[in-house]
Order: sequence, then C-alpha cells, then structure tokens
Amino acid sequence: MLRALTKILSLSTVLTIGVVTILLYRNHTAAERRNDELLDQNRQLQRVVDRLTDESRVAEMLVTDQKTVNGIPQTTLLFEEYARNHSPLPPRIFTIAGNEVHLDAMVIKFDRDFIKQGDGLRGRSIALFTRIYGNHQSPDEGQTIDSPGQIPGYYQGTDPMGGSFETSLWKDSWKLADDEKYRNKMGVRVVNGEGPWWPCDPGKLYTITIEAAGGLNVTFEPVKPIYRQALRQKVK
Repeated sequence: MLRALTKILSLSTVLTIGVVTILLYRNHTAAERRNDELLDQNRQLQRVVDRLTDESRVAEMLVTDQKTVNGIPQTTLLFEEYARNHSPLPPRIFTIAGNEVHLDAMVIKFDRDFIKQGDGLRGRSIALFTRIYGNHQSPDEGQTIDSPGQIPGYYQGTDPMGGSFETSLWKDSWKLADDEKYRNKMGVRVVNGEGPWWPCDPGKLYTITIEAAGGLNVTFEPVKPIYRQALRQKVK
C-alpha cells in the first residue's frame, strides 16, 4: 500500500513538473514572440522616422570671385546641382550684385502618409529653383535657374513614370496652390515658395538640401585653400 502510494506521488510529481515545464516554455516562447513583435514595431517606427527626417542633397555652391564695382560688391558663384542618383549635373556660373545670395524656389510637399510609406512617387518633397540674385538686386533682376514648367535637372534620369508625374506637377504648380481638390487628388499637402539667403564667404562650400517632409536647408563647411585656388584656375 505504502509502495503504491509512493509510486502515485512520484507520478504526480513528474506530471506536475512536466506541466510546469510546458507552461514555462510556453510563457518563454510567448515572451520571445512578444519581444520580436516589439523589435519589429520599433524597426518600422525607426524607418518611418528616418523617412520623415531624411534629407537629399540638391545643390552645392561656392564663391569663385568677389570684387567691388562702382561701390557695389560683385560676387561670382559656381552652382552645381545633383541628379537623384547623386551624379553631378553641368555646373553653372552666376554673378550677383551684393555679398548675400538669395535663392528662390517653389517647393511641393506631399502628405506625410506617403512619406511614411516610402511611396515611390510621393515619398519626399520636391523643389524647383526659380531664380538667384544678390542683396543689391530686386527679385525681378534675378537670374533663372530651372525653367518654369519643365522638370528640374535634379529629377532627370528617373523612371519614366516618376518623371512624367513630376513634370505634370511642375506644369500645374499654381493649380496645385489654388485648387484644394486637385492637391488632394495628387497627394500634395503644401505648395509654396521659399527663399533662403545667406552671406557669401569665399572660404565656404554651401550645400542646399531638401527635407523629405519639409523644405530647403542650407549648410556650409570650410573649403581647403588648395581646392579654392585650383577651382579659380579652372573657372578662368
């Protein structure tokens, strides 16, 4: 009798341990799955944040010459845009009256949901440079950079579908600005002009970028004297 009871208790203990082990395994597995889900959610969230805060380099600019003519500063600028694949486009040279450069642009900003999703056509803001001028000039005296109604150089070389879509936006930019229904149809949040300006320093390289969900930013870094001298010789 005692031996039989011992066997029963031993079997009960084994079963209990087995049940506890299974429960612990299930809980551990569930915790791992939950942890994996949280990690995946964090990765997705980070990708969304990266898309919303991402910037693309649109152009670079530096001063190649600066002098005074009839009491007014004259500044010569080398302006180079970059295509979407980061390859440089043909550089252009502008001479402005003044020692401050003003850069006007039309910026189209898409609904943030498209940017969060990384939409192929509307995944980031796009910009059209309209004119450049100095602080001793009026905007009407500015020199044209991108031709109105045509796709800017930055967006050339993209797939035909994207190029066609963006060209239609530039052709109808004022319609986008005035027609809310048309903006909604095209997935556009805001259309507006922007005009950053900054002092011209021959010792700095200026980089113009566009935020994925915003507008234009201008940053600068020092230019090594040897590069500046080489550039002057090349421009001459």
